[in-house]
Amino acid sequence: MSTLPTREDPRLTPILSEGRVCTGVTSVRGRVFLSYPSADGPGVQVVEALPDGRRNPYPDAAWNRTNQPPDGAFVHVNGLRGGPDGRLWIVDSGTPQIGGKQVPGGARLIAVDPHDDRVERVYHLGEALHPTSYVDDVRFNGAIAYLSDVGMPGLVVLDLESGRLRRVLDGHPSTVGGPVVADGRVLRDPDGAEVRLHVDQLEVSPDGRWLYYQPASGGMSRIGTRWVDDPTVSADEVARRVERWCDTPSTGGTAIDNTGTIYLSDVDRRRILTVAPDGSVRTLVADPRLVWVDAMWLDAEARLWMPAAQLHLTAGLNGGRSAVDYPVHIYRMAVAAGPPVLDHSS
Repeated sequence: MSTLPTREDPRLTPILSEGRVCTGVTSVRGRVFLSYPSADGPGVQVVEALPDGRRNPYPDAAWNRTNQPPDGAFVHVNGLRGGPDGRLWIVDSGTPQIGGKQVPGGARLIAVDPHDDRVERVYHLGEALHPTSYVDDVRFNGAIAYLSDVGMPGLVVLDLESGRLRRVLDGHPSTVGGPVVADGRVLRDPDGAEVRLHVDQLEVSPDGRWLYYQPASGGMSRIGTRWVDDPTVSADEVARRVERWCDTPSTGGTAIDNTGTIYLSDVDRRRILTVAPDGSVRTLVADPRLVWVDAMWLDAEARLWMPAAQLHLTAGLNGGRSAVDYPVHIYRMAVAAGPPVLDHSS
């Protein structure tokens, strides 16, 4: 069993409390947006968290309809973030659950303009996916977006200008997940089988030269972005360019600052770790309230937002039994540096 922290750290400030499992938080031009992955049942998937406590479906109620064809409605939102262009970018995994079949036309990267709250562009990802792919998260590097595939190990490279897609490191050992351990227990599906979450977290170095990535079970690798951005580079050559970067534990989410320091949640010991640009790993904060911190967000004021999602306590990852202790809290903490402009809105 892992040793869990017992003392609350005063540097953590509770910011939001949610009546559903919340795995994503981001801010765009002073507005705060949240994502609910339907891990505890169907419902609204993306909301704007208003200062008065209300939660407005975003971009509107129609996009948040359940059991609808994917044209104009979400299938299963897993990630969202403010991009460097000031838009809100939403990742639709394209399947109702990890291990499930892709809904035709469901896997998308959706760009919303917060100026008028309208969907500006939809990138369809299906041609770069397998039947049981599950698109998890996205990071940006100029006109390139990188997306992780938790369902089938591999990365998707998207040219945002042309819409062209390329799948890289398909089945490469660095993208393959092992057992995920949280609070001392291995994640299991309702049938009791171990859950494998393949390449999950990813970050881009502030200078755009490196793409860092790892499965949820840990073990971070990196590759020069030049090798994955160039469609003329062969799959074998891309594979040869992978470097093992550092040992990491089972992880819920990451963020990166403008110094190149990566923030990483240790879901087994309820800690946030930092990975320095030289690959050294240190503990930033440990707190009993950090129960499976998922997709973190570093805002322009150098504050790290941490959704304590309790994802490992949902029925799908806890042997068929939900043990989520509501409400689900989002915490915030000041850190030493702000976000890189390459991948972030201001």
